Amino acid sequence: MPAAVTVPPRPQSNGPHVVVLSSLFPSALQPGSGLFVRERAFRVGARLPLAVVAPTPWFPGQTLLRRLRPGSRPGAPRHERQRGFDVWYPRFFSLPLVLRRLDGLLMALGALPRMRALHRAGRLDVIDAHFGYPDGHAAMLLGRWLGVPVTVTLRGTEARHAADPVLRPRLQQALAGVQRVFAVSDSLRRLALQLGVPPERTRVVGNGVDLLRFAPQPRAACRERLGLPADAQVLVTVGGLVERKGFHRVIELLPALRLRWPGLHYLVVGGPSPEGDWTARLQAQVRELGLQDCVRFTGPLEPDDLAGVLSAADVFVLPTRNEGWANVLLEAMACGLPVVTTDVGGNAEVVSRPELGTVVPFGDAPALEAALHEALARPWDRGALRRHAEANTWDRRIDDLEAEFLALARAGQGAAAALHEEVAR
Repeated sequence: MPAAVTVPPRPQSNGPHVVVLSSLFPSALQPGSGLFVRERAFRVGARLPLAVVAPTPWFPGQTLLRRLRPGSRPGAPRHERQRGFDVWYPRFFSLPLVLRRLDGLLMALGALPRMRALHRAGRLDVIDAHFGYPDGHAAMLLGRWLGVPVTVTLRGTEARHAADPVLRPRLQQALAGVQRVFAVSDSLRRLALQLGVPPERTRVVGNGVDLLRFAPQPRAACRERLGLPADAQVLVTVGGLVERKGFHRVIELLPALRLRWPGLHYLVVGGPSPEGDWTARLQAQVRELGLQDCVRFTGPLEPDDLAGVLSAADVFVLPTRNEGWANVLLEAMACGLPVVTTDVGGNAEVVSRPELGTVVPFGDAPALEAALHEALARPWDRGALRRHAEANTWDRRIDDLEAEFLALARAGQGAAAALHEEVAR
């Protein structure tokens, strides 16, 4: 553990300093990792002083692991400046697939030197952690050690961890020991209640959508840029190319869908993610089904390039196994696309009315196929889809978060002052 960490002095500000703690955060080595965490964090940072600590798992055999599994644990730089914010990536010891019960503690120990330095420099008033475990558990310990309030945002992995007999007690301990539990969907808030969190310490704060970045563009021009026929029917899915997102569930339906829609095309937008890489498997599936002429792999796209691809499509489909609050659903609606997705996590809270799309049971292939047929045939009110996105802007979310952070910081300062006075007596 480093003996000392140098941190610039605290800038002048009337607001509390928020430190985001998340092991899922973009870096030069993983530019697509945790974009939704960064989006919220930097919007908070536009109002309050903010820094990011993104602990990175490490173990001595990591170089060999990357040779055996390319792309696995690529690591991260020690420090970056992103959009004017400091982002640190301290390492913590973590063996892949084993000793996960220790990840929270080890993450906290790995992050402690940096967090302590920020606290001493006056740049840490509130810890804002993302994901219940191990990040939330680490944040709970750090808050206890440093005497600062902690918030944890539940984002969708928590249902799986709550079902794990080893990790459930650690998740419960984490949520019991923090001052506020945010959930990106009401389904996750209900999970927090089931885990014993008092209702008054929970709040739903969903993700938002950037309406300037995601807006309808002329379909004909977008299709021409992509080389798509002007009169084709086009489906699109955006996400990491992993099993959970369900690209393969769409691909397997394409032969049947094309019997009715012979001009159908499918845009697969995304690349490897920290969850894995199914690119080769998906491409093999396309070849086996003879769909090379209608499936397009675009690779990962920058957020600024995504609106054009969405605007070229007719329907957005996401047959995912698990989600918290999928930002991409609102991004698609902001571009005028109806959504077909599965009834998991907060999806039904985003696609909350029939005029926005259809939610089908997960694993029900006939229901998914029927919903896609209906979505392709239906004349959608694109204006209504856009208006729903407009009701879910980031500004509304950040208003809520700013108020919470201010209140927690004031309460933390009051508790510290009372303790100091008690010690002085």
